[in-house]
Amino acid sequence: MNRPAEPPAGPLVRLSDVHVVHKARTGGLFARDRVYALTGAGLTVAPGETVGVVGESGCGKSTLAKVLVGVQRPTSGTVSLRGADLWTMAPAERRTAVGTGIGMIFQDPSTALNRRLTVRRILRDPLDVHRRGTAAERDARVRELMSLVGLPGALADGLPGQLSGGQRQRVAIARALALGPDLVVADEPTSALDVSVRAQILNLLLDLKERLGLALVFVSHDIQTVRRMSDRVVTMYLGRIVEESPAGAVTDRSRHPYTRALFSATPGLLDPIDPIPLVGPVPSATRPPSGCPFRTRCWRADAVCAQAMPDFAAASAPGHRFRCHHPVEDGVPTRALVAQAVAAVPEATALADVPTGPPADVPKEPR
Repeated sequence: MNRPAEPPAGPLVRLSDVHVVHKARTGGLFARDRVYALTGAGLTVAPGETVGVVGESGCGKSTLAKVLVGVQRPTSGTVSLRGADLWTMAPAERRTAVGTGIGMIFQDPSTALNRRLTVRRILRDPLDVHRRGTAAERDARVRELMSLVGLPGALADGLPGQLSGGQRQRVAIARALALGPDLVVADEPTSALDVSVRAQILNLLLDLKERLGLALVFVSHDIQTVRRMSDRVVTMYLGRIVEESPAGAVTDRSRHPYTRALFSATPGLLDPIDPIPLVGPVPSATRPPSGCPFRTRCWRADAVCAQAMPDFAAASAPGHRFRCHHPVEDGVPTRALVAQAVAAVPEATALADVPTGPPADVPKEPR
């Protein structure tokens, strides 16, 4: 399987103060706005660990995934793979390091796979590009990959358009595993699939993770699925990581108000509750609020929240940290937070109308 004999020491991937700022033409022919896609992101992924990433659409989850796999170059900050900075490497060295060390599974397999290539060709391409083994060994590896993800060998000469959605995603997973990576980044891997096959794909990912000793970064809107699949859950809001929590504590022990509101919005059959209401304006990534970006919708916000983004604070549980001036008290049930949020709606709405501006900690100009 071309797996390393021992997992590498230290984190596989480390992001340090990573910013991604785009220039977008939004105000006319010559006007350019700056889009703050990722702000001050810091994250490590350890060997064999599953990190789930949750947040609303536009919060920067996919940008974070692209940074992790070396597709998106940061405006500033460092991205290290096995201790080596990706963006100080020579391009050829970076392609080899990323291509052999990290695999990526994209959201929609119908667009992620070349519809003109057969399954055999799709799976063999990474082996050919990186010159892995002889021609016979590459053919054997293709058969091995198909068996690994539960695809019958008869589909090897089929085209993606001839496969079902679940089969196409299995091909995409096999392609991500072709070179025996240590880390796989899955960006919404089941959102384009029918409900009936989502569980099959999720179970396949969990099985492969255990069998191959993979580290997995799982990005999804389905926050309950993320909680069940992950060792650690990262919550993002408007380009920022606002909380990291052990998966077992994220539902009832998370400290950031946004994380609690996010998980309260998922329906529960055994003990249903109303979601925590967020009534303020949703900020723009081109004109984010000053201070904490969540303050325009937070029932706990006050004038302090408009002044500065708080640093990370450590919670009582190991590996649990959050960024909030007024965190939720440890162990407060969600029902109590719903009542607090409903009572604080008028005050929170009044505080939301504060001038916006670029975050104070972003680089001056994207390179």
